[in-house]
Amino acid sequence: IRQNDINNFLEKARLKFLGYKLEGDNSTDAGLPTSIIEGLKVLKSYLYVSHGEWQIKNEKKLTQDAIQNIFKDEIADNPTEILYQAILPKIQQYMIALLKILLVASPTTKSKTESFNILVEVLPKANASTMRQTLKVAVDAERHKEIIVEAISAILLLLLKHFKVNHILQFEHMAQNLVFANCIPLILKHLNQNLVNYLILFSGTENLEFPACVLNKFNILSHDDKENPTYSWRGIFSCINLTRILQKLTKWRPSRIMMLVVFKSAPILKRALKLKEETLQLYLLKLIKPQTRYLGRNWRKSNMKIVSMIYQRVRHHLNDDWAYGVDQDSQPWDYQVEESDLRAQIERFNNRRYSDLKSEVLPDCLPYDNNWISVLSKEIQFADAFIKNYEEWLENEVHQRNLNWDSLCTH
Repeated sequence: IRQNDINNFLEKARLKFLGYKLEGDNSTDAGLPTSIIEGLKVLKSYLYVSHGEWQIKNEKKLTQDAIQNIFKDEIADNPTEILYQAILPKIQQYMIALLKILLVASPTTKSKTESFNILVEVLPKANASTMRQTLKVAVDAERHKEIIVEAISAILLLLLKHFKVNHILQFEHMAQNLVFANCIPLILKHLNQNLVNYLILFSGTENLEFPACVLNKFNILSHDDKENPTYSWRGIFSCINLTRILQKLTKWRPSRIMMLVVFKSAPILKRALKLKEETLQLYLLKLIKPQTRYLGRNWRKSNMKIVSMIYQRVRHHLNDDWAYGVDQDSQPWDYQVEESDLRAQIERFNNRRYSDLKSEVLPDCLPYDNNWISVLSKEIQFADAFIKNYEEWLENEVHQRNLNWDSLCTH
């Protein structure tokens, strides 16, 4: 049980029995029936506070009193932290570059739309003279694309996992950049194909694998090889990585779950379930589960097999009501507010911890910093003359002026 679940339970109970709200209060149970109070105790007994939630709570405490707490936050000196500081000034460009390469290497992308040639390393300088060389070049080109998709999907997944372990807001920063760079429709586009045929690996491709490619042992394709194909472990590995990335981007984020619904991902994910691979099916079911309440009763009625698979394989929470089409009070602008609040929280985190990182943008082109937390955290070098005459300046410019300093600082 998460703290948000307890807050929602209390809020609905107060509205139903008492007719009022107490925002930010998750403990007061005065006036509630005994059964509701007992249910609240049961929920609190199963409360789980993740490391990320603890970090967000600690971050709020640090930002509430920036002057006293700004020096109490210890930044870990580990490879993940060093990497985040290195890519922070251009993290958006890095994410876009990786997704562009992933788009070009996708099997559903036609060669005419490629903005740059990713096969320049494998294509021969001269045209192939025999059918055997032509087939070898074609198979090697597909293998090269598989390696690119495998590498990029693994890089993105490892970055998300390590950033989440290091600090949850570092993970959220990278995840939000991926979402803004259209990572969700790109992954759905990769999965929106005949994956069974895409993952089939004929024995001709095995000739290019190690050690056959070194020993020059080329087998001749026969009709039996086409009837009993093997499967590409690279393709399966890439599909698992992409589904895990998609699941990490959308977990506990209603706005991004609605993006999956808008992009009509349910038929795509349902089609991908035909692959009989346990790990891949698990993450596909995790992606379908939060969408079911938005897909309608007819979809749930016609896809009871998928609903049963979710009940059997996916872990559930104590008050999980994903299979019921409950009325949603959230409006589209509520999702925009959620993303805006998250972005503001990430900016405060980066300004507080990494304000000394140099930006390559000209100072005159930078936006004006009106965040009092980041302004108070900056170190200002005063001239010697100002330090000597500080008391005189304080008397003339501060004490003798009739200003409402409380109103000025809070607004």
